[in-house]
Amino acid sequence: MAAPPPPIRSKQSEIWKAAMARLALLAVPVALLLSLSFLLLRPASPPLPFSRQQAASGPDRRRLLRVYVAELPRALNHGLLDLYWSLPAADSRIPASSDPDHPPPRPPRAHSPYPDSPLIKQYSAEYWLLASLQPGSSSAPAVRVVADWRDADVVFVPFFATLSAEMELGWGAKGAFRRKEGNEDYRRQREVVDRVTAHPAWRRSGGRDHVFVLTDPVAMWHVRNEIAPAILLVVDFGGWYKLDSNSASSNVSHMIQHTQVSLLKDVIVPYTHLLPTMHLSENKDRPTLLYFKGAKHRHRGGLVREKLWDLMVNEPDVVMEEGYPNATGREQSIKGMRTSEFCLHPAGDTPTSCRLFDAVASLCIPVIVSDEIELPFEGMIDYTEFAIFVSVNNAMRPKWLTNYLRNVPRQQKDEFRRNMAHVQPIFEYDSIYPGRMASAAQDGAVNHIWKKIHQKLPMIQEAVTREKRKPDGTSIPLRCHLAVHLNQSDLPSN
Repeated sequence: MAAPPPPIRSKQSEIWKAAMARLALLAVPVALLLSLSFLLLRPASPPLPFSRQQAASGPDRRRLLRVYVAELPRALNHGLLDLYWSLPAADSRIPASSDPDHPPPRPPRAHSPYPDSPLIKQYSAEYWLLASLQPGSSSAPAVRVVADWRDADVVFVPFFATLSAEMELGWGAKGAFRRKEGNEDYRRQREVVDRVTAHPAWRRSGGRDHVFVLTDPVAMWHVRNEIAPAILLVVDFGGWYKLDSNSASSNVSHMIQHTQVSLLKDVIVPYTHLLPTMHLSENKDRPTLLYFKGAKHRHRGGLVREKLWDLMVNEPDVVMEEGYPNATGREQSIKGMRTSEFCLHPAGDTPTSCRLFDAVASLCIPVIVSDEIELPFEGMIDYTEFAIFVSVNNAMRPKWLTNYLRNVPRQQKDEFRRNMAHVQPIFEYDSIYPGRMASAAQDGAVNHIWKKIHQKLPMIQEAVTREKRKPDGTSIPLRCHLAVHLNQSDLPSN
């Protein structure tokens, strides 16, 4: 007799148990995925202020740079502008007719703007950076000003160091700039350093998180060794970088070179261009191949300029003009740059000059002959997309440079000019094209400078942390030392 079939309830129970077992196996990876999604998608907790971090792993790029403005008397910034515009005489370094600011306009201005004199205006970054930190400013959306220095990432020192130096050079006693006695600029430098270094914010970091704007190559000249650990905003390293004079006979390509500036901690900033910005739609025929206007005779690295001048002055379709950027020279430069395909940018007393940014403003393709040049915002923009770089060795070969430029295809020149038009706002401090168009604040030079400073924070935090754990009496290794090598022959005379 056949066995009876198993009860239906028992079979259903076995099916249920098997299904539950399979679901349990599936639940493990699902739970893991949900946990991972939660970790990835949950909002990150805000980082602690730099001064209160227990363990720093670098700044959070999604937050704003926190800036504390050091307390300095108005006489060291905007008060200097008042003093400048009250000077009755012209700058002693130039003909009186070439000084656009003196005698000052009548009636007096309601407020004191930055100078229009090209000798000074090209270095106006100090004015615009301080303006970006004033209440109601919208020119630096990457920055948040804090009232407590202990909450700050960096401390901005609001000293118009360039204006101070230029006033001493143009209106001080002859030769006074080289000396400390009777030098009003040195007196101001001394006051700034004494005030800033006495503050607990400086003692917290040894000055490594302080920001000085030193666009003029001679700004803060007499106290550079005292502020060398800070973040220095400079237009290039010319006038700063010095080989150790005691190692002149050594193999300098393999030795450690002493310097007060470094791309690791400092920021290269653009000059303020002196020529008006040209929109791409305004571009017209450019019959001249290559244009240059400036002084032929320079010192140090600028000797290259003299040699280039002699090689090219008689070349067809090449214009080499010597002159000063006064009103007449300015009009000549506007016409020359706007009617030339390429604008020559050889090294002068320093590796770079305002001329490069005038070329960009004029949509004239820069031809850079300066082997040691450092440029603003590298890593954010690619200069090879709108400029041509030529080694000094190649440029010194007769006919080489002009033959090379004549063979640049029209399509490439047009692309360079389109790319140049795209980056023009990055070099605008005012964030406005006068009378033509406004550029967004986040696209301007000021905001890009603050972003570059933000990128330095991990290095600053590491240096401060390393310094804190060193016992008293410990010497700093040569590879980390910031030494001073000033040469009196590099000081300007007035």
